[in-house]
Amino acid sequence: MTKVRHILGISGGKDSAALAIYLKQKYPQLKIEYYNSDTGCELQETELLIERLGAYLGSIKRLRAAAGSPEPTPFEHFLKACGGFLPSPQARWCTQKMKLAEFERYVGDDYAVSYVGIRGDEDRDGYISSKPNIQAIFPFRRNIWSLDVINKVLNNEQQEQLIDIYGGLCDLEYRGDILDVLKRPISKQFFYSRKLNALLDIDVKMFNYAVFEYLKTTDYPVGKLDSFPLLDNDDILVKDDIFRILRESGVGVPAYYEEIPFEVDGKTGTYSRSRSGCYFCFFQQKIEWIWLYEQHPDLYKKAMEFEKDGYTWNQGESLAELIRPERIRKIKLDIIKRQEENKAKQKGTALVDIFGDEIMCTNCFI
Repeated sequence: MTKVRHILGISGGKDSAALAIYLKQKYPQLKIEYYNSDTGCELQETELLIERLGAYLGSIKRLRAAAGSPEPTPFEHFLKACGGFLPSPQARWCTQKMKLAEFERYVGDDYAVSYVGIRGDEDRDGYISSKPNIQAIFPFRRNIWSLDVINKVLNNEQQEQLIDIYGGLCDLEYRGDILDVLKRPISKQFFYSRKLNALLDIDVKMFNYAVFEYLKTTDYPVGKLDSFPLLDNDDILVKDDIFRILRESGVGVPAYYEEIPFEVDGKTGTYSRSRSGCYFCFFQQKIEWIWLYEQHPDLYKKAMEFEKDGYTWNQGESLAELIRPERIRKIKLDIIKRQEENKAKQKGTALVDIFGDEIMCTNCFI
């Protein structure tokens, strides 16, 4: 039997932490390796969560890029190598160099199943490694398979093979509903997601077993397994489930999600962080930068020091400009308005509810 490793990346955020707990509780037979990409630039609240989670899981391996560098953190090592050019949404060298490269180096050429904490209430796909020996699985979603797998399984060229596979799982003469979907080719009117959802609507577990049989004819890691317990998984976990898992396990919710009240012009709002990540993450919203300035002024000052030679974390605005009193006032009033609008719509008012899932660090999806 070919050895296949089971790996889960711990970002320090809620979803990957909850996924680790969920898999340990529901599938203890899986020998999962837990790891974290140590950038040296995480919030103390993040480090505390990783410490508590490590105690719960048994151990979390810390991967650290640029080992042996004279620079104090991997980020500063690569920043120097990049000539002071700060990372941005358009040039995410920090993710590539400090996280993805280290993860793929850790896996090497071994076959590996990488479990990813994208929830069932999110409409997006995660990072898919360019290395064919690494396969992503999404246990929180109804469809646990990655987009590349779905595109191959449902490709018109595989239609007869898929019908044969289903025929081995059930009597298609008595399952006309399945056969009708299987025989309908992918087209502009019946695209991949529609065919996928049609098959999932009929029977999630049967679809999983069909994909598993197909993968046995490929070089995908899951196809190298004798069995895979997640084939019988039809759970769909959403944001409320994530917070419940964290609290019930005793690991707890990361402290940076705690809403802290503030007042401006007689109006009250709250702020926090909406996601894990480096303290200077360029994906954080302006109100999160203000949270950092007021709750971790030392880290804000450090982030300011990285802004040199015209490079800034936010396009068109430096961190020094961001903390001018009138600018802080406007940012806080803007978030109060959004919170009031959400409250009127009976939606969550925490930052994680407002824009916590708009953009996430790739490392969360490995």
